[in-house]
Amino acid sequence: MSFEECSKILENVSRVIVGKESSIELILVGLLAEGHVLIDDVPGLGKTLLAKSLARSMGGLFKRVQFTPDLLPADITGFNVYDQKSGRFVFHPGPIMSNVLLADEINRTIPRTQSSLLESMQERQVTVDGRTYPLEAPFFVLATQNPIELEGTFPLPEAQLDRFLLKIRLGYPNREQEIAILERFQEHDPLEDLQPVSSPSALIRLQQERRKIRLARSVKAYITDLTGATRNDPALRFGSSPRGAIALMRACQAFAFLRGRDYVLPDDVKQLLEPVLAHRLILTEEAQLSGITCKHVLRDILSRVAL
Repeated sequence: MSFEECSKILENVSRVIVGKESSIELILVGLLAEGHVLIDDVPGLGKTLLAKSLARSMGGLFKRVQFTPDLLPADITGFNVYDQKSGRFVFHPGPIMSNVLLADEINRTIPRTQSSLLESMQERQVTVDGRTYPLEAPFFVLATQNPIELEGTFPLPEAQLDRFLLKIRLGYPNREQEIAILERFQEHDPLEDLQPVSSPSALIRLQQERRKIRLARSVKAYITDLTGATRNDPALRFGSSPRGAIALMRACQAFAFLRGRDYVLPDDVKQLLEPVLAHRLILTEEAQLSGITCKHVLRDILSRVAL
């Protein structure tokens, strides 16, 4: 039954998004694992449309923030306003008070504003003027960004990147997929007719069921060996932290859940290693000059770390 509920969300989003089933599935992995997802790709590939389609399919309270250079932390978290009638300050919640927050083009704003999301993403709460407000569950940040080499962008701080469970790319559609996109959007926008197929309470239940997915001790050891290998790789200045290992474990549980299994396979770990860990690693200057990427390093580690 749980697998069928997840399939409904996947099928519903696919009514709008063409040929990106694997990307949609990874976003669902992030949601079920109680993490957050960063979509990194060039403009025009449907990042925002995918985020809107998923948020509408999930139901619940949805908010969208367009990140710009002049955006302030209070524009996201909310702020206190003095009420003359009552003689006290009243909290006006920001868009962070939602089930699904679409942080659109998150790297278009300054690091100070980017960092205002840290507490919310990690601890599911927001603190304004010394008072802490809990966020409603489920709370899911789906952020989009354009590559940092484009003008007018600010690289995300390492601490901010580490709060994203997954970082994915969509890529260009092939010829047949692009023809299908033209046909689908020829007369109207299919997003306008999209209806919710889930609810916040259903998603909370699915997240709780995900936690019960079993991992054999050998699979846990495999995850530990892989993350440990990143700390000793000569191409890396900083490897994966224990938070990265936990993120990989939870993502594998969610992936197995979507596959209808109650246990994690080593192949799940291999498939999710790059989207979970690549954005958490920092290369040495020598490796960067040599054209080595974090994905190259992880593929090399996979080839030499035995089960």
